[in-house]
Amino acid sequence: MSLTFLTEEQNEIQTLARDFATREIAPHAARWDREANFPVAVARRMGELGFLGMLIPERFDGLGLDTTSYLLALEEIAAADASAAVLMSVHNSQRERYLGPMARGEMIGAFALSEPDAGSDASALRCQAVLDGDDWVLSGTKSWVSSGTFAGVIMVMARTDTPEARRRSKGISAFIVTPDLPGFHVGKKEDKMGLRASPTVQLNFDGLRVPVENLLGEEGQGFVYAMQSLDNGRLGIAAQALGIGRAALDAALDYAAERKQFGKPIKDFQAIQFKLADMSSRLAAARALLHATAAAKDRGESTTLHGSMSKLLASETAMYVTSEAIQIFGGYGYVKDYPVERYFRDAKVTAIYEGTSEIQRIVIARELYAARG
Repeated sequence: MSLTFLTEEQNEIQTLARDFATREIAPHAARWDREANFPVAVARRMGELGFLGMLIPERFDGLGLDTTSYLLALEEIAAADASAAVLMSVHNSQRERYLGPMARGEMIGAFALSEPDAGSDASALRCQAVLDGDDWVLSGTKSWVSSGTFAGVIMVMARTDTPEARRRSKGISAFIVTPDLPGFHVGKKEDKMGLRASPTVQLNFDGLRVPVENLLGEEGQGFVYAMQSLDNGRLGIAAQALGIGRAALDAALDYAAERKQFGKPIKDFQAIQFKLADMSSRLAAARALLHATAAAKDRGESTTLHGSMSKLLASETAMYVTSEAIQIFGGYGYVKDYPVERYFRDAKVTAIYEGTSEIQRIVIARELYAARG
């Protein structure tokens, strides 16, 4: 349920996403989690239905929809399988040349910013790009690259200043990299706690030669592009967190109505009712903030402050709700026969990637002081 007034089109998009997620994703999510694999065929199907290009302009075969429509659909996909939502979020944050194939699901995209020693401090990148004739030569390692095992196009951030100059964020540029380029290697695949169906890998660049035309935008502006992508991505992570939390609440509501103790369903006990009420209220509050932020974004307003607030509130709400869901299930919540343990594992990363909760609090505090002049 949403407190946001939805247009007829938004309601139709939400219904389409829910039907697709219920029919083609949810029945298989537990198996994909066990096997740590997400079928490419399902990704292509998501592209055919438009989910991978909701924010991509129509001239690039996308749908060119508003942010609220996208977040509504993303929450529905995340409620079925958070790993599928990761793929959807990454695709809708990409730009330009490869947008058409990505929007149609013909090509999987990825984003490579983090490194082994550069996580929260994204400006401390060490991956280096040096101009050599008609190519940029990239050397270094990227970490935590979602869909890196089968991505056909990857946006990579690398330093284009000299190590001695160390101009921090001003010396970072963005490049479009494809796996067919010489010097491209897929490294270690991470054995993750959650989002197991979304493959996360290291990428190793050993003198990777990238044509000069693959420089994205202006040289030295990569950090700006990355921060813009993170600002948008945080809204997607918030929707993902809400989807996970809503799935956990729905499972808890069903279980509490079925499970009997002391001769009656546990939903009749005040202790359980209080938990369900708090879980639902927190989800509603986080969703209302997210949708208000989405509306502000579509009006062309800055969403740095409320985007960080949305991600912080939604991710911490997801952790709270999934933890309480496990508590309601009792011992059954701790075993893989029931989905709430998967929701709990999936929820945790929403408080880590696209900026940890600690980073969000720093951003929020800085924005509050900036607003005061």
